[in-house]
Amino acid sequence: MSGFPLATSSWDEAERAALQRVIDSDRFSMGPEVAAFEEEFACFTGSRYAVMVNSGSSANLAMAAALRHTQNPALRLMLGDEVIVPAVSWSTTFFPLHQYGLHLKFVDIDRETLNYDLAGLAGAIGPRTRAIMAVNLLGNPNDFDAIRALIGTRNIVLIEDNCESMGATFGGRQCGTFGVMGTFSTFFSHHISTMEGGLVVTDDEELYHILLALRAHGWTRDLPKFNRVTGEKSDDPFEESFRFVLPGYNLRPLEMSGALGRAQLEKRPRLIEGRRANGALWQQAMADHPLFRIQRETGESSWFGFSLVLRPETGLTRRGILDRLGALGFETRPIVSGNFTQNPVLRLMDHSLHGPMSHAEEIDRNGFFIGNHPYDMHEAIGILAEFRG
Repeated sequence: MSGFPLATSSWDEAERAALQRVIDSDRFSMGPEVAAFEEEFACFTGSRYAVMVNSGSSANLAMAAALRHTQNPALRLMLGDEVIVPAVSWSTTFFPLHQYGLHLKFVDIDRETLNYDLAGLAGAIGPRTRAIMAVNLLGNPNDFDAIRALIGTRNIVLIEDNCESMGATFGGRQCGTFGVMGTFSTFFSHHISTMEGGLVVTDDEELYHILLALRAHGWTRDLPKFNRVTGEKSDDPFEESFRFVLPGYNLRPLEMSGALGRAQLEKRPRLIEGRRANGALWQQAMADHPLFRIQRETGESSWFGFSLVLRPETGLTRRGILDRLGALGFETRPIVSGNFTQNPVLRLMDHSLHGPMSHAEEIDRNGFFIGNHPYDMHEAIGILAEFRG
């Protein structure tokens, strides 16, 4: 293990006890632990509903599918509808939208916040635009006041990929709750960990019921008797066992993941506070670094990781910097996908680019990030503050 890893575990006896509780129950498929975690997570975010799935990628898939199958014309996305997306995000921000036949319009990022370039977003919105996917990158919230002002009264659906930013807030409100739905990830390296896992939150009852059906094969079994998908279920559990009403998936989490989520959620305040304390130190130590530009915080970041963009005037190369940092014990990765529009997969996707992706290209060439953790990172931050290549 490196001296300064990208990710570390926050598990202890609480998580081991949670796993043992599930083993002792002899119930391993999705059950009461998952249901309890969903209720507790919805309470944390201030949402009416939360649906747990088996990954953040699955959460994005379920969210896209729900917008196809809703009966609400103000929310329903149809083949060919245009969705605006940022040029920098993880692949499965984009793939579910493509898989549901939507046209992706890529917009450049802001070189400081790494979220939407707001002027670019304003220019990209047009008569075909039906949705905007807001991605809160590396823990940093978007400026949702600005995005909502750009949407105004237009019939544009706002959705959020908050998989990297659990616990981030903007104006005192949890990120992931500004859109009609928002997604979260509980993968090992994220703010809380259930091994693998993800969630979708929403305040919309119909979307919630659609998500319940889509998560488990599209069947009615998990729907309440009176619901917004079928209207009313029969009282015959045999008949409702294998009655399929939507073209769904198997996105169900394990019962162990739900139990782990409950243990981790109890620790969440401390885990986020530790990351934020490191974030405050990071901003102070790295604000005017001669080699690197760092991410500018919007709202209150939950600091998933610390991005660094090599200033071109230094004459140094990223490869050389990474080699030297590796020798010092730092694990590094690209800033998410870098400029996603440079990936060969785009030849298979219906998409367009709104102008040049110059800021995304800059971080693709010169950017990288290091891990942040709930524990004190004075040593790592001190080394980077003094680093001169």
